[in-house]
Amino acid sequence: MSTVAELLIESIADYGVASVWGVVGDALNPVTDAIRREERIEWVGVRHEEAGAFAASAQAQLTGRLSVCMGTVGPGAIHLLNGLYDAKKSHAPVLAICGQVPREEIGSEFFQEVDNDRIFADVAVFSRTVSSIDQLPLLIEQAGNAAIQESGVAVLTLPGDVGGLDLPKGTPVPRFVETRPSSMPAPDAVQQAASLLNQADKVTLLVGQGAREARVEVLQLAERLAAPMVLTLKAKEGLEDANDYEVGQSGLIGNHATAKAFEGCDVLFLVGTDFPYRDFLPTGKKVIQLDVRGAHIGRRTPVDLPLVGDAGLGLQALLPLIEQKTDRDHLDSARKSYRHWQERQQQFVDPAYDRKPKGLLRRKVDNPESRVRPELLAAAIDRHAASDAVFTTDTGMATVWLSRFVRMTGTRRLVGSFNLGSMANAMPMALGASVLDRRRQVIAFCGDGGISMLLGDLITAVSHDLPVKLVVFDNGRLGMVKLEMEQVGLPEFGTVLHNPDFAKVAEAIGMRGLRVERPDDVDAAVKEALATDGPVLLDVLTNPDEIAVPPTPTLEQGWGFAIAKTKEFVDSAE
Repeated sequence: MSTVAELLIESIADYGVASVWGVVGDALNPVTDAIRREERIEWVGVRHEEAGAFAASAQAQLTGRLSVCMGTVGPGAIHLLNGLYDAKKSHAPVLAICGQVPREEIGSEFFQEVDNDRIFADVAVFSRTVSSIDQLPLLIEQAGNAAIQESGVAVLTLPGDVGGLDLPKGTPVPRFVETRPSSMPAPDAVQQAASLLNQADKVTLLVGQGAREARVEVLQLAERLAAPMVLTLKAKEGLEDANDYEVGQSGLIGNHATAKAFEGCDVLFLVGTDFPYRDFLPTGKKVIQLDVRGAHIGRRTPVDLPLVGDAGLGLQALLPLIEQKTDRDHLDSARKSYRHWQERQQQFVDPAYDRKPKGLLRRKVDNPESRVRPELLAAAIDRHAASDAVFTTDTGMATVWLSRFVRMTGTRRLVGSFNLGSMANAMPMALGASVLDRRRQVIAFCGDGGISMLLGDLITAVSHDLPVKLVVFDNGRLGMVKLEMEQVGLPEFGTVLHNPDFAKVAEAIGMRGLRVERPDDVDAAVKEALATDGPVLLDVLTNPDEIAVPPTPTLEQGWGFAIAKTKEFVDSAE
């Protein structure tokens, strides 16, 4: 005979879940006790449930398999929401086990009572409260299968008097269904797409995460069409390395080559992407979109020819129908622009840049305190990181520098809150990645605003011996918000952060802390941090006025910066 909690934990252990994230307490005590007695599962106790949900989201994104987090009655469950929304928007299969007040108290506004099924209705593909043992094992199976099959969040709520209930002898252990059939686009649509592509003079590809498993086919298509390839941020992993067609990213993290590739094409082919920034997409082009989710097609830009199906299968069907294009001017022009942009960016990774004639002039304008340029730091990390490192990144400027200076070579992986866009995700996601494999290098690009928001979970890295390398881009600002304000002519307000010495905070917690204030010290510090056993926090004072110029800066943006800087100067002089 087993209890409800034991059945639940045995089911996820049999599936292969190796860690569960959360904070212990009251209604879920029977569940954590079942984990204590289950040798196959590691309990990772976090200081804030949000960190646990982010960690679980990262694990699900990295493995494609079900991950699990927990939050007990009321506030504990509510704290999971932000990380679970990240999982939802990243299509990551996560099971959240939540506590509830005892059944007889439900609806009485009992202490800490909240309506979990209502709270999680938007974030979850499945949300149910167990009210009777007769619902098991079916309710557990429904929760796990919903998360796995729909690549989303499932929430299973256990009232305080349910987890410890004994189940009838012989109650079967729930089993989850993993296999999902891949779908092929309609043959007629594939034929029409081939005709449109063959008739086009110039084709540009916008390739996303959905095509990462179709690397061979994507490269063959680009070669056949002589097409430049704009990669979304999530497509860097798997498609950036050894790719003679890619021209970087678009959006605020992009470069002029992507704008050139978009504007110069006759046909834009979107492959496995739901790229949301429509202002950066070209207009007046014929558009083909291949996506496994039909609901995604046409919601960012009008689509002339939809292809609903798996990217790999769709391209395999399409490639034999594509004629080889001999005119490579469109591709060569975009690639040349990309190479020139990369060369210009390299000047900022020189520690002596601000002491050279060109840099000296620029330093007086945008870096009078001679702080470390973030480009220099990001490039040093790229240079010294392992070829199979896992990178996580906070939303904001840290992502800009990673996008531009870290190459996803070898078997490197990349995770971030790229759809939800939350602050404070990089550190807990790094914890999740590290629990998957403590021998693998995990590097977090942390903003100072992000790291300080969930600072308490630095303790989790120490208490669970997670050898994460946390690099803090410490510019004393909410950097992306500062940039957003200045683009529209507003002086920065409310963005200044009065930070502690994060390296000393890390040392006080029990991890190695390093602090860098001079450009000449960056390379050695990065090398030391990555070579150190155990968790490390590297706090680097970076330039708060470093500007990430968008691919096609407008006159309005230029005036915005000028007006904003004038207002900031006036405010500071008063």
